[in-house]
Amino acid sequence: MSPERVETEVEGRRLTLSNLSKVLYPANGFTKGAVLDYYARIAPVMLPHIEDRPMTLRRFPNGVDGQSFFEKHVPAHAPSWVRTVRVPTTGSASSSEAVDYAVVGTMATLMWAANLAALEFHVPLWHIGRRRSLPARPDHLVFDLDPGPGTSIVECCRIASWIFDRLAEDTRPPVAKTSGSKGLQVYIPLSSRTDWTTARGRSLELARALENDHPDAVITNMRKDLRRGRVLIDWSQNHPAKTTVAAYSLRARPEPTASTPVSWDEVRACERSEDPNQLRFTAGEVLDRVERLGDLFSSLVTSTSRR
Repeated sequence: MSPERVETEVEGRRLTLSNLSKVLYPANGFTKGAVLDYYARIAPVMLPHIEDRPMTLRRFPNGVDGQSFFEKHVPAHAPSWVRTVRVPTTGSASSSEAVDYAVVGTMATLMWAANLAALEFHVPLWHIGRRRSLPARPDHLVFDLDPGPGTSIVECCRIASWIFDRLAEDTRPPVAKTSGSKGLQVYIPLSSRTDWTTARGRSLELARALENDHPDAVITNMRKDLRRGRVLIDWSQNHPAKTTVAAYSLRARPEPTASTPVSWDEVRACERSEDPNQLRFTAGEVLDRVERLGDLFSSLVTSTSRR
């Protein structure tokens, strides 16, 4: 077998890994083999956040400088042991009535997906569990903070702190993670009784309240021409058909940065320093953080444990 094709066994599943020396991040020479190594090492903390959720893959066959595509339907060549789930697409713009998603819940499935040059993993705000009707109710509320021109993650940190202050008395405190790209995301665990209408209404209400209080800093309108110097609070992500990048997923940036859970002390320190690089973490740095700090997103797993 070619040295570029390696037969291996993961959790009793046979996998053929290919093109291991292919550079997927040209800026620093990060290879496909390095991507696979990262996902294998981060799996213990990443899998609990994605294991029971339909997965959308973003694949980069020729690296981050090449063309990419989102893949919702599980590929026809997927091994028979890859778990799948059929989700109706009623009310969507899709021409099909349902999508058969892969469910990436094991190390073997994660390695299979990463071997497809799936650098990014995107999941919805709901999980499958024992539900017969899908999509299910939301597990979390998310505020996706997207910096407009002239702003950075520093301004996102300021707004995230305002969100935290408004929710500080909730019994389930919010948690934050970087998007791994430019922005920041704040998640709030929800009661199992919360429906999508309630969740969406709550997110819009809080976002507009912050916009009213800080009109020069916050915007809720999606129009790009209105966003200069302000941060968009994308409340519309709270929808059963929408996905957000998974915690610990790599991103298609010049270097292999990852969506990284952060503490509120780190969020406030970044705001004070006005240095966006304080919350920029590459694959190796994320692995070091997990070794030192554990999973700073673990409360989300605890709050949704097979409800």
